[in-house]
Order: sequence, then structure tokens, then C-alpha cells
Amino acid sequence: MNLSIVIPCYNESAGLKKFLPELVSSYPDAEVIVVDDHSSDDSAVIAEQYGARVISHPVNLGNGAAIKTGARHATGEVIIFMDADGQHKPSDIPLLLERIQDGFDMVVGARDASGQANKARLLANGFYNWFASKITGHQIRDLTSGFRAVRADKFREFLYLLPNGFSYPTTITMSFFRAGYSICYVSIDVAQRLGKSHINLIRDGVRFLVIIFKIGTLYSPLKVFTPISMAFFLIGLLYYLYTFVTLHRFTNMSALMLTTAVIVFLIGLVSEQITTLIYRDTSRNITDNKQQDK
Repeated sequence: MNLSIVIPCYNESAGLKKFLPELVSSYPDAEVIVVDDHSSDDSAVIAEQYGARVISHPVNLGNGAAIKTGARHATGEVIIFMDADGQHKPSDIPLLLERIQDGFDMVVGARDASGQANKARLLANGFYNWFASKITGHQIRDLTSGFRAVRADKFREFLYLLPNGFSYPTTITMSFFRAGYSICYVSIDVAQRLGKSHINLIRDGVRFLVIIFKIGTLYSPLKVFTPISMAFFLIGLLYYLYTFVTLHRFTNMSALMLTTAVIVFLIGLVSEQITTLIYRDTSRNITDNKQQDK
């Protein structure tokens, strides 16, 4: 199949030296694209030396922005996304392509516990996988893996939804499930990354919490807002019963809790309608584009 391999890169010269020679020699017919996100080291030079096509950002835009740039420039019908830190092995690419040939729209390389950077990342990713599985009703083994194969035309449908930061795997996974596309997970082994991670647990802690809500709102906002609304409603109702028995009156706090429950539910309902319109418009635009091409 016509294959493109996209590698977002920011100061990863050590990682490129490790795996890029094997990648280029193993897949001489594939289009290897390294998107240099304004690195301060010689990553771009090294990538060119090993025969990769280099696309450079004039400023640092983020990992997700590099992914989008690579997807826009890729000419293959299937795109492999890999990290540039040397964790992903070119020898695992056939595992992903085999499942693509079986008919799946996206195949994700799933890491086990030993493939996580530290215990904090292991716990965080474990919670994301569990939460996303509950929201979608599908088993999600590795929500944040950056090693995946996708059908290019389907991936480009959601470029406008992808963030410029590190949470693009979460967004694209939920988008594929929401659109009814098929996703498969295959087990992979990852090596120890070379160089220092660009993710800071303290700085990115709030961002990861936002990802949790983003998971739900991308797929079905009502599944997130309805339990919150019910919690406020039950608290308000129980507090009303307590004050009715003890004070024989309806208090302002009970009114606030019950009103909040209604507002939260309405926010979820409106968000659900907006999400539905977003994906419906996406499908309509793809259909119109195909008709124009014909």
C-alpha cells in the first residue's frame, strides 16, 4: 500500500539517530516525513542526512500542530505516526499495517505497564483508558499512544478538531469512535526514550484534567453532565428534606442546588446538540468533496 510515515520532532536528534536509519532502510518505498517543530538542535539536519523529507515550522507550535502539518503534506493512503524519541520500533510497523489490511480505519500500538515513563504517568493513563472506555462503550487499551496507523482520508476529516499540544491522540481516538470508524489495538514493546521528556507533570497536570472532560464532550457530553446534574439534584433534595424536618422550611441552599442541577443538565443537552451538528457537518463536507472530485 502507498505509505507515509510522519514523525513530529522537537529537539530529538538522539532519538532520530537511533531509529531513523533502520526506518528508512526497512521502508525504502515509504514517504518518511519529519516535521521539525523549530528545534534548537540539529534534528532537521540529521533527518535530512538519513533521507527523510523535512518540513520545518518557523516557530514552535506544539506536537499536535506538527502532526497536522505532516498529515497535510503526506501523500500516502495510509499514515504511520511515530514519536521521534526512539521509543517506537520500526519493526513493529508491520503489526499495525496487517490490521489496516484487515479493514480497520485506525490501529494503535498499545503499551503495557513497563512502557510507561513512570508510575504517575502509568496511573494517569490507566485512568484515562478506563474513563474513555466507559464513555464510549469500547475497550480502549492506550488512549495516549503516539504510535498509530490511520487511513489518511479519514484522519484528515478531523484535523480542525485536533489541538496543537500533546493531547492529539485522545482527540483523534474519540473522534473516530464518534464517527463510527473502526479502531484496533495491538501490543507493542517500547524502548527507553532518549533525551528529556517535554511533558512536565506539574505544568501539564491541569491540562490532563481538561483532557478527562474533553474525552466526554468529544463523544457524548450528556454522559458527563447528566451524572453531575443528578449529584446536584440529590444533594439539593436531601438537604431540603433535612431542613424541612429540622427547620420546617425550604432554604436558599436547597434552591441553589436544584437550580444548579437544571442548569448543568441544560448545558449538557446543548453541548450534545452542538457535538451532533459538528460531526454531521463533517460528514456532509466529506460527501460534498467526494462528489466534486467525481
